[in-house]
Amino acid sequence: MTRKILCLFTFFAVSVAYGQIGGKSVYRFLNLTTSPRQAALGGKVLTIYDYDVNQAHFNPAAINPEMDNRLSLNYGSYFGEVTYGTASYAYVYDRHVQTFQAGVNYVNYGSFDGYNEDGEQTASFTGSEIALSFGYSYNIPFSDFYVGASAKLISSSLESYHSFGGALDIGAIYIDEDNDINYALVVRNLGMQFTKYEQQNENLPLEIMAGISQEMENVPIRWHLTLENLQQWNVSFSNPARAENNIDGGSTPEKVGFFNNALRHLIIGAELFPKRGFNFRVGYNFRRGEEMRILEQRHFSGICVGVGLKMGRLKFDYSYSRYTLAANTSLFGLTINFAEDIY
Repeated sequence: MTRKILCLFTFFAVSVAYGQIGGKSVYRFLNLTTSPRQAALGGKVLTIYDYDVNQAHFNPAAINPEMDNRLSLNYGSYFGEVTYGTASYAYVYDRHVQTFQAGVNYVNYGSFDGYNEDGEQTASFTGSEIALSFGYSYNIPFSDFYVGASAKLISSSLESYHSFGGALDIGAIYIDEDNDINYALVVRNLGMQFTKYEQQNENLPLEIMAGISQEMENVPIRWHLTLENLQQWNVSFSNPARAENNIDGGSTPEKVGFFNNALRHLIIGAELFPKRGFNFRVGYNFRRGEEMRILEQRHFSGICVGVGLKMGRLKFDYSYSRYTLAANTSLFGLTINFAEDIY
């Protein structure tokens, strides 16, 4: 029975796959990092299965009773005036129904100066987007497989244009307790626009991801590996700055090889002391590092670091993500435990 369910899930994930990388879809904010812990481990981690209620944003199968009555609030400054934040709360209804999770993601793009087609200044305008989510997971009986789904309602306002849509995240996770290894598969942002900005109906940022993580036996470290954008093999692009000039005055575009493109699907991370009151995290996002790389300069793009500190019922988290020499992001998080037992 378990094998049939997993085969059906995999077939469904692959059957709906099509390429949507960068600028080819709406509601791109849905793929922003949702917590400092996620950000510090490279931006996308699927295999965390503990009290971290933020994990439900990336893999709803990770929703579990340890998250009961925990509220997490996260805030970050992106680039320029862009700010974004998330919130997540989980509640165990009873031991039969288990745990529900509700969350919100939002982004505010700041204020823009408006101009008409003649270059004359008009009124300023703003842009913002928000998504409300509701998730639930289920343990397949007599197994270590968990499946989950999260439904999202999405609202977007860009100047005088508005759009409303819906999406579904589907996830699965297998927990090998004997070897302390977690395996995960997730399909995110399956959905559609209910109302369009204008005449054209646009796709949502569908993404298929897989992940694996393991806590080392004799060292207090848990490593994570994530494969992102599995719905599209070629995620590379030719950077014009890396084109080679020809003797006749022309140029030859950069050629991205097989290995280079394969690495752009990979994210790695490690968490030191994952089960203690203080955590240190580090990650590397290969695609971000390659796309943000500056020629002939030491850039460190793609590197992420972060810390977590537990104080009673409160857990503080911080992450720093390196993009370019001029633009980097910090994300702050606070998790409050309202349950009777202090984790």
